[in-house]
Amino acid sequence: MQVMGKMNLTETEREQLLSAARSRTVRAADVRRAKLILMLEDGESRDSIMRTLGCDSRFIARWSGRFLSERLSGMYARHPGRAPKQPPARLEARVLNRTLKHKPADGATHWSSYKLAAELGDVSVSTVQRIWRKHGVKPQQLERHMVSNDPDFEAKAADVIGLYLNPPAHAAVFCVDEKTAIQALDRKDRMLPLSPGRAESHGFEYKRNGTLSLFAAFNTATGEVLGKTATRHTSEQFVAFLIDVVASQPKRREIHVICDNVSSHKTERVAAFLNAHRNVSLHFTPTYSSWLNQVENWFSRIQRDVIARGIFTSVKDLDRKLMHYIREHNKNPKPIKWKYDDPSRRIRPVPNQ
Repeated sequence: MQVMGKMNLTETEREQLLSAARSRTVRAADVRRAKLILMLEDGESRDSIMRTLGCDSRFIARWSGRFLSERLSGMYARHPGRAPKQPPARLEARVLNRTLKHKPADGATHWSSYKLAAELGDVSVSTVQRIWRKHGVKPQQLERHMVSNDPDFEAKAADVIGLYLNPPAHAAVFCVDEKTAIQALDRKDRMLPLSPGRAESHGFEYKRNGTLSLFAAFNTATGEVLGKTATRHTSEQFVAFLIDVVASQPKRREIHVICDNVSSHKTERVAAFLNAHRNVSLHFTPTYSSWLNQVENWFSRIQRDVIARGIFTSVKDLDRKLMHYIREHNKNPKPIKWKYDDPSRRIRPVPNQ
């Protein structure tokens, strides 16, 4: 066991080396060198240093000699490395062309970085990933869309958007729709609650206890929701709900109702209701454009918060829990900050050739 000589540190040098050795932000290589000099100063043996720092005798000789000749200024690498090599433009174009214009030969629906690198042969997986990341290409992701075939899309969309962004003065604007056939599902096995290290668990088998439809009117100005459940989804039930919406507002107040194009919204019974209530106007969203109706946003919330993981022992239990959620929501309602700011992103149908 060979004992190394001391480094004859000054107080300032010791302080700086201790600071580097204890730092969590200094590079690991610099921390290792600082510890080496401190251990040599403290008279540690070569074997002890090699065991503690996981180094060899060449490392000790190089950096102890560098410190003795240059002191602290010699403790930094003379060659800090080079910047990562960027793929040339031709290689980027080749990777992007293969990704965007071809499918894998094995019949897969999309590329993985490993599959594309193997296909190209002379390109590494990390290079493919770097090029995809640079250009925002994500073959592993899939989005879905529905193209509206409504010839009056622009006019109808502008009408609805206008009610959101610039509603008529002293008028109420409601987004109305029905969430149909909500199942009252009960689980045959008991639920295992959330606990440290384990997610909440529901039994796989379930029991159907019937269905309900939920009518909802979302007030775009306040965020309040008027809700009502029904056993069936009919035009008669829709008109009955519209009567409730009218009753919730002061008499003769102008009311604008945004709804979709389902047939139950366009019956003679609905026409008779509108004839009897001249202060109510229906505004229909374009076909296949449910995203224009703000109540769909609220439906996604109640689906996530109540329905998806709910356990309902009966239809009455389902009704009670839905209405409880609506009452709690209305204690602190918030309007949706909705905007449609990039019409160029609209996906248009390809005209028939």
